Amino acid sequence: MVELRHAPALEHGTTPSGRWLRARRIRFALWIAVVEGLLVVFDVIPWWLAVAVAGAVIAFWLFAGRKLRSDAVRQASWIAAASQAFMALVPVLVILVGTLALVAVGVLAVVALVFLFSDRR
Repeated sequence: MVELRHAPALEHGTTPSGRWLRARRIRFALWIAVVEGLLVVFDVIPWWLAVAVAGAVIAFWLFAGRKLRSDAVRQASWIAAASQAFMALVPVLVILVGTLALVAVGVLAVVALVFLFSDRR
């Protein structure tokens, strides 16, 4: 008996390059965000400029990028918007990690003071 294999259905309006980008778009978006986030953290790019660009790119995707005719360009605009959304989280994470570090130092200082003052010698 011959086994029939069915190829996966293709979405209408997609292209090979668009499908290739779609299969890898989260990976691309995360790598772009990591690189740009490092540039922001090391003050190569001012954080306010990065956030302004992120807002513009996300707004472009919301109002125009989703409706583009070219599948590959539509996928590229999604990657750009997602990477900017991820990158916009970098300043928030820096503040969060910095705050947690300060809290940890404060807790350690309190514990050290308790041990110092509880020593009866």
